[in-house]
Amino acid sequence: MNTSLLSSINLIFRSPRERPAGAIRYTIGRTIFGPVLVGHSGYGICAIFLDDTDAGLLNQLSAAFPQREHVQAGEVLRSELEQVISLVDTGKTSKVLNLDVGGTVFQQKVWTALQHIPAGQTRSYSDVACEVGNPDAIRAVAGACAANVLAVAIPCHRVVRSDGAISGYRWGVERKRTLLEKESNR
Repeated sequence: MNTSLLSSINLIFRSPRERPAGAIRYTIGRTIFGPVLVGHSGYGICAIFLDDTDAGLLNQLSAAFPQREHVQAGEVLRSELEQVISLVDTGKTSKVLNLDVGGTVFQQKVWTALQHIPAGQTRSYSDVACEVGNPDAIRAVAGACAANVLAVAIPCHRVVRSDGAISGYRWGVERKRTLLEKESNR
């Protein structure tokens, strides 16, 4: 595992093949954007999902971690949930969030680069590809953004088309637009 500390987010990287044993514990709360699910692997928060319904959140958890048992653990994850809600609603946390992030080396580079985009600013997919040292990997950067399962904590919502247009977002283009507007007004 490789660890990177960026502000209030501690990224604990592992390869896609390196899977912690045991169940994914999860809890559901409410943000200004609607329901949020926080999943924990035992190493850290491994999922932050946004949706319009609790059922949609649980479907995302099942799709992201199909081989793992999912156990509701509300009280156990209260502190993590409160910090994630604060991050989504205000852009701030009072504690460091430990994120268990599984991905390829390239995805890890992209997700680390996204951590360096200041709130209220955006970068193009091309900018991020150049940042990670592979200017021709624009589609791969988009793929890494699409593979992100940690909404807002890994800020793929800050990546836009080269003309500044807002494009796809795993949790909906309108959420992406609203997140960007909210961040630029902070």
